Amino acid sequence: MVGNVGVNRVRADCLDFTDVRTIEQMLFQRPGAFEATQKSYFYQRARDQGLRLAKRAIQGERFHSATRSLWFFRPEGDCPAQWYSQWNTGRFKAHCFFSPTEEDCPQI
Repeated sequence: MVGNVGVNRVRADCLDFTDVRTIEQMLFQRPGAFEATQKSYFYQRARDQGLRLAKRAIQGERFHSATRSLWFFRPEGDCPAQWYSQWNTGRFKAHCFFSPTEEDCPQI
């Protein structure tokens, strides 16, 4: 699902992602970069399962709740209905996913 968010950000051309055209630009975008690119203690080598899931996301496969999501985060408690005016589309494990409306980002 995190892969879906990344691919969606590259495809979006809306909101905070109008100048993002590649996976690398998306990963290191400031502000908004994935926290793992900013803090070295997150680093771990990619596992085979993660690589397979990343390839599936890049090839266009989408997973609910991240089908159209551009954001996700891990709250202390329940997922809020909205986060920075984006609607909650669901939760997977500890993370909540948020998607723009089709009016705001029709191309995702």
